[in-house]
Amino acid sequence: MAKTVEELEIFQESRKLAKEIYRITKNGEFSKDYSLKDQIRRSVVSIISNIAEGFERKSRVEFARFLSIAKGSCGETRVQLIVALDQNYVSEPEYEVLNETCLKIGRMVGAFIVYLKKSSE
Repeated sequence: MAKTVEELEIFQESRKLAKEIYRITKNGEFSKDYSLKDQIRRSVVSIISNIAEGFERKSRVEFARFLSIAKGSCGETRVQLIVALDQNYVSEPEYEVLNETCLKIGRMVGAFIVYLKKSSE
């Protein structure tokens, strides 16, 4: 297992997603929609934060629980991206890339949860 959370691929991918969400919410009309901008930023930060918090708990059961929260936040981020697309804050191609990234992270987190649960039995 990794010695630091930064070594985990799920952390690295979530960090890239957070960077992209912050980038797209800094510009244009998206930056003026304070409610959606703040909500999507909170949800994407929740993904990476819960991965880190769970990792630091040093318990497979606790880590799996926090990963489950991170997975939920990933779904929340996807829905907010749909709203951003519907409001023309992001282009269709930009949405597709970000949505696929969210789906990928969700799959990775889900697989990690399964691994942790099996290894703690």
